[in-house]
Amino acid sequence: MKVTIIGGGGRVGSNAAFALQCAGIVSEIQILDANADLAEGEALDLLHGSSCVGGQRIYSGDYARAKDSDVVVITAGLRRKPDESRLDLINRNVALFSQILADLKRTGLRGDVHVFVVSNPVDILTQLAAERLGLPASQVYGLGTMLDTARFRSLIARDLSLAPTQVEALILGEHGDTMVPIWSSAAYAGLPLAKVVGCTPSFQTQVFEKTKGSGAEVIRRKGGAGWAVGLTIAEVVHAVALDRKTVLPISSVQTGAYGLKHVALSVPTVVGRRGVLGHLDLELWPKELQALQTSAKALQDTYKKISVT
Repeated sequence: MKVTIIGGGGRVGSNAAFALQCAGIVSEIQILDANADLAEGEALDLLHGSSCVGGQRIYSGDYARAKDSDVVVITAGLRRKPDESRLDLINRNVALFSQILADLKRTGLRGDVHVFVVSNPVDILTQLAAERLGLPASQVYGLGTMLDTARFRSLIARDLSLAPTQVEALILGEHGDTMVPIWSSAAYAGLPLAKVVGCTPSFQTQVFEKTKGSGAEVIRRKGGAGWAVGLTIAEVVHAVALDRKTVLPISSVQTGAYGLKHVALSVPTVVGRRGVLGHLDLELWPKELQALQTSAKALQDTYKKISVT
């Protein structure tokens, strides 16, 4: 499988490339960036490690060399400021993203290519990509709340002294201010998480607030997220490459799950070699469903306001 990372010279793109390299599942990684020297430097650095792990073909390239990609990952975008919501990035990033989509269409893509949006605001840009590229809806999706969910699980595990890999809890909705924590199905080692000592309503509120603030905290402390987001990007790509049919909270344009339509956001999504294989309407508490619908409405209202050229 060949993966092209647009914006691969940046922190998020390069960390994703490293995570993909270390796993050794994809066979080819192209680094594409507006800063050609940076792309070349990152590709060369990764190449130097190819004899130690992965063994993939890794190189810097251009849109013409992206034509035969199986998955195009778009990470390019302007960085979020510490006190700026992801939706505030919309009109600063839409013009850049629209140009990337135009370049992809102009050079041509395979009919079965997947376009995987990571750039923020990811839900808005995923919907824009789905409308602009003319690809089957199943082949255009975004990172959605994958990173939020990873943070959520990790913080729950840390604060309750649990094994992170055995914590199952989802964040759905918008990757942003209206994200929704799903406690109704949260579990630890297959057992209800609410039965774990310490998982009180007060704890649940506190850990969710920590999760919501994690992105801004990482920006304040080190300038931006990298490692965790790289790993979540790789998790989605590997679900596609290995046809895992894994349920992941990625963003895609909804066609009826939970009564939602014409909006891109995260719901439980089955992901495999053909991309989005379906959505699961897992039973939610009434307040969770209402919050998810509120999140969808906020995104729909915002999408109507963006300046698209």
